[in-house]
Amino acid sequence: MKELVVISGKGGTGKTSLTAAFASLAKGMVLCDADVDAADLHLLMAPEIIERHDFQGGHKAIINPEKCLRCGLCRDLCRWSAIDEDFIVSHLDCEGCGVCVYFCPEEAIDFPLSTCGEWFISRTRFGPMVHARLGIAEENSGRLVTVVRQQAAKLAEEQKLDLILTDGPPGIGCPVIASIGTASAVLIVVEPTLSGKHDMMRVAELAGQFRIPAMVCVNKSDLNPDETGAIEDLARGKGIEVLPGVPFDPVFTKAMVQGQTLLEYDPRSEAALRVSRIWERIAERLQINQA
Repeated sequence: MKELVVISGKGGTGKTSLTAAFASLAKGMVLCDADVDAADLHLLMAPEIIERHDFQGGHKAIINPEKCLRCGLCRDLCRWSAIDEDFIVSHLDCEGCGVCVYFCPEEAIDFPLSTCGEWFISRTRFGPMVHARLGIAEENSGRLVTVVRQQAAKLAEEQKLDLILTDGPPGIGCPVIASIGTASAVLIVVEPTLSGKHDMMRVAELAGQFRIPAMVCVNKSDLNPDETGAIEDLARGKGIEVLPGVPFDPVFTKAMVQGQTLLEYDPRSEAALRVSRIWERIAERLQINQA
């Protein structure tokens, strides 16, 4: 089983649009949306949810008014000021550190696991999909990413599918680390700007720490040919395989408005033809049978 994770050094580079386009070209795969903080692959995949599960991560303090003597110790100790004058804990402010629970002389504070999101197994027109939704202002996105990837691998094994196609989160933080571990390869999507070059190197270095083969694709490559060339030269110098760039094309936006992938909306467009070439290179690199 192979897994390709599409990542970027920052948000908004077009990685989800490319992932969706790859989904319309790939054969025998499980789709996985690991960008749980800002999941949007479902907007193009229109998934039909067949399983829904709560995700629990971290704890939140709850004061039992029947046991509480209002001594004020918990309020004095809470560095987050999460407990108001009525001794009610704000779940938005509580960081789940447990100090109030530990020091409460009356043991009046409960500390249950917090339900902070959901994960789903769905059916799409391209195959099964595992995705998730993290609650507003909730944390533990790295753990939720791990759950989503584990379920995608389990589903691929059960259905005897050879490929997991993962839309990863942007940046280099905990969710990205959770999304690329054990991956067969990563595709770094970058825009042709000076900051884009810097972002690419940060995420490429992260992949290198895990010894995961990396490929680079410059999106909107024709908007700044000089910077595109500089990015590709830098990538080659670091031993990163450079795939064909994708030209700027309004067809991406038109396809999104229709809830379609690029290949569904206009398979003969220059951008669609370029994406098809990119996928052929990826399939060859990962030795994926796409016949």
